[in-house]
Amino acid sequence: MTDPDDDDAPGLPPEIEKLLRGLTGGELDPQLASMMQGMGLDKVDPQMLAMVMGQVQAMFAAPESDTAVNAVLATDIARKTVAAGGDEIVGETDRRAAAEAVQVAGLWLDAVTDLTEPGLTGVAWSRAEWVEATMPVWTDLVEPVAAAVTDAVGTALTAQLGQLGDLGDTGLPPGMLDQAAPMLRRMHGSMFSMQLGQGTGTLAAEVLTGCEVSLPLVPAPTVALLPAALRELAQGLEVDEPQARLYLAVREVARVRLFGAVPWLAPALLAAVRDYAADISIDMAGIEEAVRSIDPADPEAVQQALQGRMFAPQHSPAQRAALARLETLLALVEGWVDVVTERATRDHLPQADALGEAVRRRRATGGPAEKAFGALVGLELRPRRLRDAANLFAALEDSGGPASRDAAWRHPDLAPGTSDLDDPLGYVERSARPETDAMDVELDRLLRGEDDA
Repeated sequence: MTDPDDDDAPGLPPEIEKLLRGLTGGELDPQLASMMQGMGLDKVDPQMLAMVMGQVQAMFAAPESDTAVNAVLATDIARKTVAAGGDEIVGETDRRAAAEAVQVAGLWLDAVTDLTEPGLTGVAWSRAEWVEATMPVWTDLVEPVAAAVTDAVGTALTAQLGQLGDLGDTGLPPGMLDQAAPMLRRMHGSMFSMQLGQGTGTLAAEVLTGCEVSLPLVPAPTVALLPAALRELAQGLEVDEPQARLYLAVREVARVRLFGAVPWLAPALLAAVRDYAADISIDMAGIEEAVRSIDPADPEAVQQALQGRMFAPQHSPAQRAALARLETLLALVEGWVDVVTERATRDHLPQADALGEAVRRRRATGGPAEKAFGALVGLELRPRRLRDAANLFAALEDSGGPASRDAAWRHPDLAPGTSDLDDPLGYVERSARPETDAMDVELDRLLRGEDDA
């Protein structure tokens, strides 16, 4: 065994030597040191090296996880991302204002919809609190993607090390490849978790309420508002902050009520995301090309090299079906929320129209945070047909009142589908027939060749 204090393997910075000794039980094989020198690690800028070591240490210091996503590491990175961008501590004034706004929002919604969820309470959260509360759902949703990507990248990196091992005297020490493969997979699992943390932390800087992305991230009875983002929105639109708070409270209470009163909706949304992720295809050729281009002196080399190249460009049939269900459900949720929010606020908030249009633009265009998260999981959570869904619910209301509008949610087989967004008046007509039931609706769709699956 090589003496840990021996300098027979010179040329590497002490930090790199320490890391390699830690990974090899105290030994530092001269061949491995020579290979590291050949990669240019002996010429790395000390400041950049410190950044590299910080990231590597974070990966290996993370506690063991039975899943591809390390929730502890992801949460830690998300909190650090939030802190780097600035995160206000929520004071008592904001907490009281949020609680009062949610209470008022409930009263206004009582006048326009019978869908309800008892005992809702309003809370004001910092961005870090939103991260902590929603991370369990995010980690569950991206686990299939993380597992597939981690295996693919691990395979590609192992193949690259195998090629080094075939280079004779300059290759890897005997047995090093077998030891490195599990380590590389764990390393990329940690890297994916770090990316998840960065994506969630960036998203936390933009969300206005707990469930703004139309997924049941925060379960009832909690209705969460984020005062810092709310203030930024009000200032940007030049509207009164109290009106913005009340408007967003009405939207969020409406979402939480909908998820609570329609028991099949939240599971259907989450299942659509999981189904999409479970059938994702990894672009192995793209990953292998990215791995070959990695500069080990760049602390973000792997992440940047893989950005936008992990997923195959073509969706599978199962993914297309899941994506169609997801986009339709997202549009229906936000379309219904749009309609009931407009009805609940129009007699109370003079600036409701301006706030409503601003919110619709946010969701229709998507911000940089949504796009960053989309690159991570291969999916953008955006209700692309929000206006079509809002028109459908408005037409139902015009035809049969609020009860007819809300009845569209009473059973998943009766809920509007993709084809109904194309023909809202046809859906309204069919829904108005007294004899209509789930079997009638499904039979009618099949006869018209409009099976949404």
